Amino acid sequence: MGFLFVLAVGLVAGTLSGIVGTGSSIMLMPVLVYEYGPKEAVPIMAVAAVMANLSRILAWWREVDWRACAAYSVTGIPAAALGARTLLVLPSHTVDITIGLFLIAMVPLRHVLARYHLKANLWHLALGGAVIGFLTGIVVSTGPLSVPLFLFYGLSKGAFLATEAASSLGLYVSKSITFQRFGALTPDILLKGLIAGGSLMAGAFVAKRFVLHMKPDVFRVVMDGIMLAAGLSMLWNATHS
Repeated sequence: MGFLFVLAVGLVAGTLSGIVGTGSSIMLMPVLVYEYGPKEAVPIMAVAAVMANLSRILAWWREVDWRACAAYSVTGIPAAALGARTLLVLPSHTVDITIGLFLIAMVPLRHVLARYHLKANLWHLALGGAVIGFLTGIVVSTGPLSVPLFLFYGLSKGAFLATEAASSLGLYVSKSITFQRFGALTPDILLKGLIAGGSLMAGAFVAKRFVLHMKPDVFRVVMDGIMLAAGLSMLWNATHS
């Protein structure tokens, strides 16, 4: 039953992230932590995130802005590997608390960033890739940070979804390879990640038809609710384990 619950949440999370560009890791991670513990859940989610981002790229292939993707990835990929290596030396309790506090903190931070009508260029994407890449290696999702960065660059709808996914794909591949090199990505964990990722991929293709109809205000409310709920659940898990 627990495994079926992971798949069900994965389908819903994949659909939502396919609409708003992020959220799959935020929704699925607390379920994975409950089922497998934080040390297994993080590499499982890394594999699943690779598949989720790949599905958004396939759905919007023709709209990827490859220049923006390259600028973000050239610094983000090595930074993600460094962050993942940092994560592996942290105790499980610390991982839970770090992820929970990060998700909750993203709610007010996102609102602060939204007040400023900022414009980003390729250099900003490279700088953002370094910072967000390192954080991506440590915490499960930095979508609440990468989403506004690509929006500030001027991307929207399909182009935004495809480019953000293509840029994030390199970071999660780097993170997964780092886990594998240091023994945290066993065949069993890889299989669990592939299965969870399959449900995220299915959701992403379901979502494509809804992208043009979702209002920005609805997106903001949904993401705030998801981040708060997921962050609180991670803190609860840390204090009751």
